[in-house]
Amino acid sequence: MIIQKTSSSRLESFDQENYSFGDHFIDHMIICEYDNGKWGEAKLMPYGPLSFSPANMTFNYGQACFEGMKAYKDKDGQVFLFRPRKNFERINKSAKRLAMPEVPEEVFMKGLKVLMDVDRAWIPYGEGRSLYIRPLIFATEEGLKARVAQKYMFAIVASPAKSYYTAPVSVKISDYYSRSASGGVGFAKAAGNYAAAFYPTQMAIEEGYDQIIWTDDATHEYFEESGTMNVFVRINDTIYTPPTSEKILDGITRDSFIQLAKHKGLDIRVEPVAVKTVLEAQKNGTLKEIWGVGTAVVTSVFKAFGYKDQRFELPVLADEDSYALTLKKALVDIQTNQAEDPFGWREMVERNILETV
Repeated sequence: MIIQKTSSSRLESFDQENYSFGDHFIDHMIICEYDNGKWGEAKLMPYGPLSFSPANMTFNYGQACFEGMKAYKDKDGQVFLFRPRKNFERINKSAKRLAMPEVPEEVFMKGLKVLMDVDRAWIPYGEGRSLYIRPLIFATEEGLKARVAQKYMFAIVASPAKSYYTAPVSVKISDYYSRSASGGVGFAKAAGNYAAAFYPTQMAIEEGYDQIIWTDDATHEYFEESGTMNVFVRINDTIYTPPTSEKILDGITRDSFIQLAKHKGLDIRVEPVAVKTVLEAQKNGTLKEIWGVGTAVVTSVFKAFGYKDQRFELPVLADEDSYALTLKKALVDIQTNQAEDPFGWREMVERNILETV
């Protein structure tokens, strides 16, 4: 690995109490370039802008995918990553679907840990705090012909994070727009998936909602995801979540919630969730909770949902009665080294990694 460290840190001028999600970046980043059919040597370098032409093929044809993950610091200053190898597997699954070269595990994992060690002072400690990490792969070749690019860049950048949503949100069940379609790229973290979601989400916001619950493209009769999150529904004391597919992202937080629910002996079922089933449960009083899960938010509890021209309020539960918040606490306690990790999910970042690189 090529090492190029900054001569001065921007941490001293960073207001650690007054910042928004994704607006400030740590001192360094990881860059690795692909050319002539192979990946070059990874580089740790100061965070900053890169120079690209408007003819860059990513701008024109959208070959770009990314991951979202976090690092946590415990009371002793130790730094932990949460299930990072799942992110490594998933970014390559996305890259393959977008006809991009898969990044080597050595580049991904070593780059990730070197970056976390060098900039560990940026990783905040405290409730709801973490370092949000964004690995990404994108085309860098200049060209205006619609074809697979020959040059790419893998990068890792990171930003201090606080709680994404601080209060319950309201969501609109989509009866027209879809996030993805059969045979498409819904299972991949393709950049274009998010761009296509902005307009329908903006429309929902104008109606007084915060996010959308996406439904299937063929019938709009089944839940798929919610905003940029996987979705869970609790009817009576049973939790339901849609199975992953080529249209639904295989969320790492989603999988963790499923495993934690089973570990706690909760009744959880991975099966299609019909809109009509949720509406019937709302009508007869058995609908207890709906929530979303994802890396950035961990858990977003819903206070209300809309369908067509109707709005429905969800029950207000005490924290100890909420399955969403119970599972969130269990997950965060593992992530932040406040509880035993029976699953082997935590991966500690050793100190002074550069001495061995």
